[in-house]
Amino acid sequence: MRKVSLIFLIGIQLFFISSCSKDTSVAEEQEVVDDSVFEITDWTEATHSKKADPNFEEVFDDNSVKRIDIVITKTRWQTMIDDMTATYGTFGSSSKSSLYESDEDPIMVPAEVFYKGKEWYRVGVRFKGNSSLQSTWSSGNLKLSFKLDFDEYEDDYPQIDNQRFYGFKKLSLKNNYNDKSMLREKVATDIFRASGVESSHAAFYTVYVDHGDGPTYFGLYTLVEEVDDTVIKTQFSDNDGNLYKPDGTGASFTYGTFSETVFDKKTNEDDADFTDIKNLFTVLHATNRTTDAAVWRANLEAVFDTDKFLNYLAVNTVIQNWDTYGRMTHNYFLYNDPDTGKLSWIPWDNNESLQTGNMSGSLPLNFSGLSSSSWPLIGYLYNDATYKATYDSYVKKVIDNAFNETTMKAKYTTYAALVKPYATTELKGYTFLNSTADFQTAVDQLSTHVSSRTAAVNAYLK
Repeated sequence: MRKVSLIFLIGIQLFFISSCSKDTSVAEEQEVVDDSVFEITDWTEATHSKKADPNFEEVFDDNSVKRIDIVITKTRWQTMIDDMTATYGTFGSSSKSSLYESDEDPIMVPAEVFYKGKEWYRVGVRFKGNSSLQSTWSSGNLKLSFKLDFDEYEDDYPQIDNQRFYGFKKLSLKNNYNDKSMLREKVATDIFRASGVESSHAAFYTVYVDHGDGPTYFGLYTLVEEVDDTVIKTQFSDNDGNLYKPDGTGASFTYGTFSETVFDKKTNEDDADFTDIKNLFTVLHATNRTTDAAVWRANLEAVFDTDKFLNYLAVNTVIQNWDTYGRMTHNYFLYNDPDTGKLSWIPWDNNESLQTGNMSGSLPLNFSGLSSSSWPLIGYLYNDATYKATYDSYVKKVIDNAFNETTMKAKYTTYAALVKPYATTELKGYTFLNSTADFQTAVDQLSTHVSSRTAAVNAYLK
């Protein structure tokens, strides 16, 4: 991750001062020179300190739409825009011939974050996303997703050592790309957690950004809990295990495709040991899968939490989430739980869920047409009678409980009423809606979708 160095900025600004640059105002020069001199007057243990436990009730409230403000200096905002231009081309222009994936994250800069009248100081802020980021940028839409890291710059600003936002170090503000209902990310995380799958919390927020000319409404966002922060800290008994965010060919677990570069470590980054992932590859593709299934299952279950995976797989397939494993080689985490020594599956990035989807659409409930050798974690387990029975039981549980038709239609009605005033007042250039009617149409489609999925599950189980 690239970082704006305070010392570098001060040096550049002092150079400009000494040379009487005509391109930089005295105010801007002074702003950067004095950037490290400030008092943390709003700091309290409960709101800013690492000592505070994560306050889920405050940050991830299901019953309100909260507001968060991001204030970035004009100079730093321009740095972010210039970086995007260099990577993805001119804003509002498809200057790249096809979707381009950068090897590096967009540049991060210090900014101020305000919430309920309190300030969080020198918070690391950057744009986030892959194809969704490029597509939004190229279409001339500034409703871009943001990543927040509250103590990223603690080395430059000792005042903010271990700064947290109600116990959270990192948070994502997702722009609800390709979701005109603006509900999918939030609803999917609700369903996963209600089904017993370790997953992020999410909540609705309006985002205002002031990059030098006053606050501008950037729209309705979904705030999402980061897996490498509080998910593994609060949903597992020990957060010292290896956490991986796979992305690339090897993330399919196809035979012979393992590569360390594909399994990006988010914890224990300096430890080059990938034995846990290698063991999963080895056991998964062992020849005893077809000669002695009981031994194969026992060996697999020693390194991989198959029950958790089958639970996740049932939820993911019932709700139809296509932009992940089975169609795409990304959008999931693997965590090696120190208590069990097993890799656990954690879903991520759910804005494309609750619809048939693209790229041949979501997988059918019986995975017909799926190449088992291309997606062995699904194909091999589903083709095993014992694991198929477990999967089927979870499919029934999902449709009877967390994704029950009556429950879901009530949830859609409640959430839609909650966010409608904020969704339908988004500004031109900061929205994916072509008209306010798009919002209600998308909500209605969600309601129709749960009915169709109920029918599909009932047919499958028969």
